[in-house]
Amino acid sequence: MSEDKLKPLREQIDAIDAQILELLSRRARVAQEVGHVKAETAAPVFRPEREAQVLRRVAERNNGPLASSDVQTIFREIMSSCRALERRVTVAYLGPSGTFSEQAVYQQFGSAVEGLPCASIDEVFRSAEAGTADFGVVPVENSTEGAINRT
Repeated sequence: MSEDKLKPLREQIDAIDAQILELLSRRARVAQEVGHVKAETAAPVFRPEREAQVLRRVAERNNGPLASSDVQTIFREIMSSCRALERRVTVAYLGPSGTFSEQAVYQQFGSAVEGLPCASIDEVFRSAEAGTADFGVVPVENSTEGAINRT
């Protein structure tokens, strides 16, 4: 009996998912065009102010029932994946894998970036300076030492 009620709802979800997928593909194709324009003008692939603007806008326009923070997380991942179509961004962080620094990388840049674990804060800075990484993420404090003066 409940299957009879669920079937039309699942069909609606399937149809909506197909629409979402088509819109994601359209967005990705436009992002690729943006990437070509950026390449012609040597503009940076990652523009944090633009991504912050998009995240603010989707939060302001969100009418629920999803929480604005959840919608922002979804859009951060969409932007991260689209950015990777332009060029994969590498972010150095104080490693090893599984640390809060790595978590901060994916929280800030999305999961479509290449994380580069480093053994020291100096190595993170050197990686960013040398161009091995596009960005570096270092802690300003941690749970064992408190404030970290090197950053």
